[in-house]
Amino acid sequence: MNSQNNQNIAIIGLGRIGSAFLTEMLKKKSGGINLAYVAEKMDTPGKAQAIAAGIQVVNLDDLVALGDKLDVIFELSGLADVRNELRHKLAAAGNHHTIIASETIARLIWALISDDALPVIEGRKTGY
Repeated sequence: MNSQNNQNIAIIGLGRIGSAFLTEMLKKKSGGINLAYVAEKMDTPGKAQAIAAGIQVVNLDDLVALGDKLDVIFELSGLADVRNELRHKLAAAGNHHTIIASETIARLIWALISDDALPVIEGRKTGY
């Protein structure tokens, strides 16, 4: 298990919101934040940025297999099916360590770390 001073995180979804969040998180590499993984099926600019930054691109099963080596997953795909699938897979694996942070949490963190506005997608549901 990781200490509270070293948080291994992943981002799922690198569209407009996930890519903006990735950019800001890359600026915060110091301070115990290790952005270690991203998951994105499409070829987005954010996925290319993650690859260029040396971040490993994986799928949901790969993230679940990490167990307690992964502290926080920012689920920013905007797809309830992805969020539900991730929740069920973590539960089936007995993972009670890794936290799924929804877009709502990402927006809160964004407000604390950036002066810029995080993109808003009209009609998008951001709840857990």
